Amino acid sequence: MTIMNNFKLLGISMLLVAGLAACDNNQPGPAESAGKKIDQAANDAGKKIEATVDKVGDKIGDQSVKTGIAIDDAEITARVKAAIFAEPGLKTLQISVDTVKGVVTLSGSVDSLADNDKAKALAAAVSGVNEVQNQLVITMPK
Repeated sequence: MTIMNNFKLLGISMLLVAGLAACDNNQPGPAESAGKKIDQAANDAGKKIEATVDKVGDKIGDQSVKTGIAIDDAEITARVKAAIFAEPGLKTLQISVDTVKGVVTLSGSVDSLADNDKAKALAAAVSGVNEVQNQLVITMPK
């Protein structure tokens, strides 16, 4: 909103400068002095607007990168959960999956070392996984 107001002020200033420049008065006076001041103010405002737009653009770019990472992590988590869920014999409700910057953490419990290894292998096979931190605990089935 502030950027739009600055653009409006800049536009109005430019119109005033153009109007004063179009005056056909050969005698220097208050109008010429005012025109120079308006021209300087418009120039300064333009520089400030340009700097502000650059800052906003940089921040938007940074947020886009952060959002992309969050979406990728959520997608990886969903794919790992789907792979584990599709595997017969794994008690999927006892396995939690969390992903941060491509590093998947498995936590919870499994019934055997084979299930532990299977869950880790399934997670590692998902596209985008950089590392698997296996914190699964082996418990004896009841």
